[in-house]
Amino acid sequence: MIITFESGADTTSIDRLRVEADRLGIGNRMLRFDDGSVIAGFDRTLPPDALTGLAASQILPTHRPYMLASSEHRDRSVVWVGDVAFGADMPVLIAGPCVVESTEQMIEAAIAVKAAGAVMLRGGAFKPRTSPYSFQGHGETALQMLVAARDATGLPFVTEVLEPDQVDLVAAHADMLQIGARNMANTPLLKRAARSGKPILLKRGFSATIDEWLMAAEYVLSEGNPNLVLCERGIRGFDPALRFNLDLNAVPLAMQLSHLPVIVDPSHGTGVRSLVQPMALAGIAAGANGLIVEAQPDPDAAMCDGYQTISTDELAQINRRVQRLAAALSDEVDVATPDARELVRA
Repeated sequence: MIITFESGADTTSIDRLRVEADRLGIGNRMLRFDDGSVIAGFDRTLPPDALTGLAASQILPTHRPYMLASSEHRDRSVVWVGDVAFGADMPVLIAGPCVVESTEQMIEAAIAVKAAGAVMLRGGAFKPRTSPYSFQGHGETALQMLVAARDATGLPFVTEVLEPDQVDLVAAHADMLQIGARNMANTPLLKRAARSGKPILLKRGFSATIDEWLMAAEYVLSEGNPNLVLCERGIRGFDPALRFNLDLNAVPLAMQLSHLPVIVDPSHGTGVRSLVQPMALAGIAAGANGLIVEAQPDPDAAMCDGYQTISTDELAQINRRVQRLAAALSDEVDVATPDARELVRA
């Protein structure tokens, strides 16, 4: 059962509902949003007398299994990371190198991606790799490098956390915690990261269904953290020509099923530098709320994933086209205007 309370609802009645659910042995959880609204989820249907006089805006006795992530009870959510808003009017552009290599490299990259239009910085401090012999990142030292880049540019940054015991350390430095594709179903990590209170970027697993992805999101929300952004980053395909297949069907579908913002990773989603820009634009055309892109001034010198890393000059071109595409797709813009007609030639 899902019960929705609008902003300004009587907290006494909400608390009474929880007490009654506890007395009956019914699992319950509350998700409080910044706008003051509250979503209450219950593992079983509450008896009618518990609902008497309840000032709720909506009561759903039947619903999807991901109660809190579902769009059945809420319009689109906006998730804030500092001054950056996911799910607002314009797409968010996150960019930076795959892995943090040095303080100088991170500051140079941060300055360059900001000049290209990025509003958030990405960079791997702890790096999961297929081979145990590949570079795994500088760890805690890299977090300090990311902080230095943030101090130099003002860009908030997102970085991956790999295990529950790392959460406190990473959360003490990062503005947003990334749960990577390999860890999408790591429920102890999901719960621990949620309890940090930091916004979470949840990437879809390599072979995860949409329902599995949204159920992973439910683990974060059920811990009381509403600040979650979904990221489609490509799934396994049968064709070895591509590292992954960027599943753009997932973008509008996830946005129909869930109220959470959705962004796209065209770097991991293709694994091919020349495909990053067209798939970035395709992601925005599919309705994504933003992009996370691997970019740095000299991608050929990257220690990790250089083959899918673009230059900051190309990032600037992507940003210009994304801005125009988003404007052209807006309901408030006449798509017959000269700017919209010129979009493909930008």
